[in-house]
Parts: sequence; C-alpha cells; structure tokens
Amino acid sequence: MAKDMMPAFQLLQPSDLEGALELTDKHAEQGWLLAGGQDSLDWFKDRAKQPEAVIDLSNIEALKGIRETSDGIEIGALTTLNDVIQSELIKERYGLLSDAAARVASPQIRNIATLGGNLCQDARCWYYRAGMDCYRAGGNTCYADTPEGMNREHCLFGANRCVAVTPSDTAPVLLALEATLVVSNAAGERLIAADSFFIGPDIDIERMTVLEPGDILTAIRIPNTWAKAEFYFEKVADRKTWDFSLVNVAAAMRLDGNVITDIRIACGGVECVPRRLNVVEDIVRGSNKDEETATVAGGAASRGATPLNYNHFKIPLMENLVRRAIRDA
Repeated sequence: MAKDMMPAFQLLQPSDLEGALELTDKHAEQGWLLAGGQDSLDWFKDRAKQPEAVIDLSNIEALKGIRETSDGIEIGALTTLNDVIQSELIKERYGLLSDAAARVASPQIRNIATLGGNLCQDARCWYYRAGMDCYRAGGNTCYADTPEGMNREHCLFGANRCVAVTPSDTAPVLLALEATLVVSNAAGERLIAADSFFIGPDIDIERMTVLEPGDILTAIRIPNTWAKAEFYFEKVADRKTWDFSLVNVAAAMRLDGNVITDIRIACGGVECVPRRLNVVEDIVRGSNKDEETATVAGGAASRGATPLNYNHFKIPLMENLVRRAIRDA
C-alpha cells in the first residue's frame, strides 16, 4: 500500500526549545515532531500520517548530549543512539543501556536515530502501518486478532482490542534502571517515571505514551541507584540487524555474595508497553543466584500469558530469556 510520494506539509525548524514549544502548542494535533526521522519518513511516504506541519527538532542543541548530574546522568532526548553506545560514562555505569542501543536497527540508522525517538515509536503492526481502519487508527476492528490474522510478532499480555507490542529496545532498559523522563510543554515541565510513561490500549488505544499534542520529550534521567550493577540485555529477532525484537529482556541486579538483594527486570515485545516483571522480582529477591532460582523465575515470567494463533513460541522464548538474565547477569 506504499504510495508514490509524500503529501505536502509545512516544514518548521526551530533553533531552541522555547520556539519548538510555541510551534508544538500552536499546531497541536496537526503537527508532527521530527527527531531523527527514521520512523517518521515511512509514515509520510505511506501516507498513513498526513500532518499539516512537521516540526524538526534537530537544530536544538539543548536537547542533545549526555550530562553527569549530582544523582546520576541526564541524556538529551535528541542524543543519537550511536552517541549513547560510545559514551564512556554510560558504558562504565549503565552498560545495560549501551548494550540495548547497540542492538537497534543498523549502524547507519543508529547514527541518525535518537534515544527519544526510539522510546516514542508508534506500534509496528503492519495492518495499522498500512493505513487500515483498525482500532488504533480509529476504526472498529483488529485485523491481527482474527483466525487468519498475521500476529506472530504480537502480544502475550495486555490485549484490549489492539494486540500490537512496543517496538522499542531501549524502553525495557529504562524501566530496569528506574529512569525518569522529562516532558515539556507550553505550560511547563513535568517528570514522569518510566513505568508510567508508556500506556496500553486500555488507557488510550491511539497512543503508546502519555505524550499529548503540545508535549515534547526533552530528556531522560537515570539515577545512581543502579549504577555499576550487574546487568543483562538480550534481544531475539529474526535477523541480527535491522529488525525488531520478537522478545527482549533487560535486567539490573544487586548481589551480596551470591544472594540477589535487589533486582528490576522488564521485557519488550510481549505487551503494548514494556512489561515490568514484578512477580519475577519478588521471587528471586533474597534468593541465591543459581540455576534453580533462574528456572523458577523463568516459569513465573509467562504467568497470565494469552497467546494468539501464531505467537505461542513467545512463551518459552520469554521464559528462557528471563532464566538466562537471572543466571548470567
């Protein structure tokens, strides 16, 4: 269903955040924020999204860079994934994030794509992307959740009319690291915990984050809480590069000897939002870091899963990834 050319739009290129916020507020639902543009241009070419104004944020230097703070680090939302990967500060303290960023797409895309853009991607469901009138597009059906629907890559949890999953590889990492996201609009700034930033179809089926028209994600703050912890990230996809996760896992762990004193673990590719595995955390906290604990944790990870016709394989895949995360972090 790809079309031959993009529809016309007004291109706006503010040089500072204040100007960007004014434009975002002015154009509201008719505006589109452009970061790296790796996802946006596909939407435009397929004519699935037809904004009247595209607000290009790439000239705003204040939204780029990695800064050390008194209680952690702050990463500008327009910082490229490649800069995240190469940052010595991130590699030394929060290697989980650099590992995840290194598995996104391809080197060429990572040179342009931004951390904020990766977090704010829309659903990857091909029915939705093709412009079909599904629930997420404002229609009254889910084409993936039918006996004939192509749903191999879709969700195990949290389905509510829409069964698409979050496509972000870095989102589960931010849950594991207890990150806070900084969101600005014309009225001011607000701080949102990563756990609350992503929303499912039961809350708003046409959005995947709390961002509303007029909002700009400006920064990601990661506290020292998990700095230099034991980390584990793994992504399983059909191809090693240029592909989205079937399932991924991100874990941050604290040990006292061989005892797991604290842990945060999340999976992507199994729900519309990155899925925090609270049950797994409760099971392994205070237990020995060994094969037995890892096996029990893996079995608990899939508790409550409701597979679709063609994604049953995700259950053992998720269980094995969690088991490896507990065992090998």
